[in-house]
Amino acid sequence: MQDDPFRKLCQIVAQLRAPGGCPWDREQTHESILPQLIEEAYELTAAVRANDIANFREELGDLLLHVVMHAEMAREAGTFDIDDVLTEISEKLIRRHPHVFAGSDARDTGAVLKLWERIKHEEKKDTHEHYLDGLPDALPALMRAQKAQKKAARVNFDWSELRDVIAKVEEELQEAKAAIASHDKSAIEEEIGDLLFAVVNLARKCKLDAESALQNSTDKFVTRFNRLEEELQVQGKQLGDVEELDVIWERAKGR
Repeated sequence: MQDDPFRKLCQIVAQLRAPGGCPWDREQTHESILPQLIEEAYELTAAVRANDIANFREELGDLLLHVVMHAEMAREAGTFDIDDVLTEISEKLIRRHPHVFAGSDARDTGAVLKLWERIKHEEKKDTHEHYLDGLPDALPALMRAQKAQKKAARVNFDWSELRDVIAKVEEELQEAKAAIASHDKSAIEEEIGDLLFAVVNLARKCKLDAESALQNSTDKFVTRFNRLEEELQVQGKQLGDVEELDVIWERAKGR
């Protein structure tokens, strides 16, 4: 094998997929390993958030393995190979960074993002009828909402003042309350969806990642709930046996 570690990985994957290689690897398709690809992306995210450098390095490798595996499957099918993938991403990076590789004068982050979006839109204009057509349907709902809002903001469709965003959240909350009072399930679903969308917008305007904010709050809830469960166990009780948990919950919050 060559000394280049990346080429070594490519050759290992090709050998795993070749006749006489690993039966499991040979059976896989682009579709069959998608769940693992998504799982690896989330595991990488967890490693970053935990600042676990060793695990971060490992998870980057696991994610890279999926890239190489998909490219090897495509090579076998005669559609493209890993060199095509590398060439295309390199050319795209150069094309979308004229402020680095050409004569563009975009220098601050805002100008760079608008330039990136314009170039990207020009690249896709033959395949996308509308500006937001390229928004992936497969993204988790919270992430998709945030991405849609960011893209709209890059073409100046955005709230100018934070107080207006807060007012919108309050407006959507009142509309959700009215829908709940009507007992109209369809209206309740719509209004709660609008409320969630407005809260994502509030997080974005506060320069926060809504996905990370919700993840942190969920982690906090899990930690406190575990403390509540531990206190019940000390009392010889179990979850579900106690109706009033508020007092114990408040103690768990303070620990």
